[in-house]
Amino acid sequence: MSDLYFIKQQFTLGAYPALLSLTLPDSSSPDYFPTLLYKVRAHLALGDNASALALVPTNTENVALRAAAALARGEDGLETLRDLCIEIEADENPEEWAKEMVQVLAATAFICAGEIEEALETLRADGKTGDEPAALLSQVYLSLARPALAQKALAPALKANPDALVLQLAESTISLVTGSQGTSGEPYAPALSFYNEQVANPSISSAPLLVGRAVVRILRGELSPAQSDLEEAESILGRAKCDKGSSDMLAAMVVAAGLSATKKSEADDLWNRLLKQHPPHPLVADISAKDILFDECASKFQVPPRAVAVA
Repeated sequence: MSDLYFIKQQFTLGAYPALLSLTLPDSSSPDYFPTLLYKVRAHLALGDNASALALVPTNTENVALRAAAALARGEDGLETLRDLCIEIEADENPEEWAKEMVQVLAATAFICAGEIEEALETLRADGKTGDEPAALLSQVYLSLARPALAQKALAPALKANPDALVLQLAESTISLVTGSQGTSGEPYAPALSFYNEQVANPSISSAPLLVGRAVVRILRGELSPAQSDLEEAESILGRAKCDKGSSDMLAAMVVAAGLSATKKSEADDLWNRLLKQHPPHPLVADISAKDILFDECASKFQVPPRAVAVA
C-alpha cells in the first residue's frame, strides 16, 4: 500500500499530530498535492490556521489547496470558496478528487459560519456524492437531529465502497446517535465494534479515536474504562503538545467525572479547564445558554407569601 493510503488513514482517524511532521514527496510526484493537503488539513483540524495557511504555496493553481487556504482565512475566505465551487461546477472535466475536496472544505467553512443550508447545497450539488462529501453530509444531518436522512445520505456511498474508512466512521457515528444495537443486541454495539477495531491498530495513535470509544462507553455506563480511554487520549495529546485538540476530550471528561460517584469535585475542575481553554465548545455554549435561561426564569419567579394558619 502507498504512503498516501496511510496518510489518509491517519487523517480520517484523527491522528493529526503525526501528519504535522510529514516529509512531502517531490513536487513532480502525483502524491505531492494530496499529501500537502492532508498536512494542511491536519493543522486546520488542530485549530492552527496560521500554520495551515503558511504551507499553501503562493499563487497555487490547485483548487483543493486554494480551498484549504480560504478555509484557513475563516469568514474572509467564504466568497473565495463560493467562487471555487462555481469554478469546479463549470469545469467539464474536473479531477474528481479535487472536486470532492473543494466541496468538503467549502461545506466545512459554511458550517463554521452557520450557513447550514449552503453547506447542504454544496455537498449535494451534482446529485452524486463521493465518500468524504457523503460522510460530511451525514454528519450535517445528524447535527440537525435527522438521523434517517443521515443514513439515507450515507447508504449509496457505503454500498459502492463499503471498505472506505471515512464512511465506516460516519456510520459508527450514526449508530452512536441512534443507539443502534446491531446484531448483538447490545446498546451501541456497532459503534463500539468500530472503535475497538481501530484503537487496536498498532500503526495509529489517535486521541479522537480514544475519545470516541470513551463516549460510547459512557453511554453504556462503563465509566471506569471510559476514563481510562480519556486519560490515554490526554497522554497522547500531551506528548504531541496539541492542547488545541483537547476540547472534545475535556468535554467527555467532564461528563464521565460528573457521572462518577467518586469524582464530583474533579468534574468542577475539568469544567473550568474546558471553560477557560475552549469557550466556543458546543457543551460550553449549551450550558451557558441554560444558565442564562435559568437566571431569566428565576428573575420572573415571585415567591408567594408564607401561608398563615387560620384558627
